[in-house]
Amino acid sequence: MVADITKHRVKNTGHLVELGQKMIFANESDMRWLLIAFEAVVGIILVLGSRRQPFPTPSKRFGTLTLLITFGFFIGQSAPHPIAVSGHLATLAFLGAFGIIAGVHHMMVTRREVLIAPMSGFMFCVGMTGLIIQTWPDLSLSEQWAGFFSLVVLAGIQTWLVFRGLLIGRLPLAWSQAGMVALQRGQLSGSHGAISCFEKGWDADEEHLNPMAYLALHRIYLFMQDVEEADKWLDSLVDVGGEKAVAKEWIKAIHQYLKLIDPIAAQNLPILSEEE
Repeated sequence: MVADITKHRVKNTGHLVELGQKMIFANESDMRWLLIAFEAVVGIILVLGSRRQPFPTPSKRFGTLTLLITFGFFIGQSAPHPIAVSGHLATLAFLGAFGIIAGVHHMMVTRREVLIAPMSGFMFCVGMTGLIIQTWPDLSLSEQWAGFFSLVVLAGIQTWLVFRGLLIGRLPLAWSQAGMVALQRGQLSGSHGAISCFEKGWDADEEHLNPMAYLALHRIYLFMQDVEEADKWLDSLVDVGGEKAVAKEWIKAIHQYLKLIDPIAAQNLPILSEEE
């Protein structure tokens, strides 16, 4: 009888162990799918959000890279031994760190893009937080405090990235540069045409950019024989100092690229003082 009871307990214990293993595996699988969904959302936001950046190429490329890595993880889910959660987290941390470096460079130095840094910050925070949580039981008390303060620092940095990039990200200089690039390509209309770019190329904190954008819009509408719009932007230009507030090199460049688009339509432009 004792043997039967022992056998029954062993059998029940075996069932509990097997059930526990299944539950752990299910949690691992759910966590992997959750991380894949998170990576896909970040990649999609980067690709779609790139359309609203003056220079969409950096964020579009980084978003495409993120989606390709996510697709690799998605395919790996059907493998006999899919990548562990720690592999996902390590990839997020590495990719996020790379994106933060590149994003901060674009946000603070080139000032051409503000989307990569905050989105990469989310990936880095998720990756590092997950790795710290996974190793938390094995850490000593001092290591746990160090990990806690590291998470606080990460949260502060991410808050700054979101605030500086997404909330107050100013790109007037980049929009003016993008407008000039569009003008060189002969693209006047459209979401990334010269008109759309120059309309966003002004800022209250960088007043020297305003007359540059206003003059470019005035010349473009004269070129297109839209006198009403041209007069509107001329009034804005006069309010900020007129053509004297704009470098002659900028005016010459605007005239030069418009002449390349259509020499006949460019005859509507005013004659430059040096050409008289």
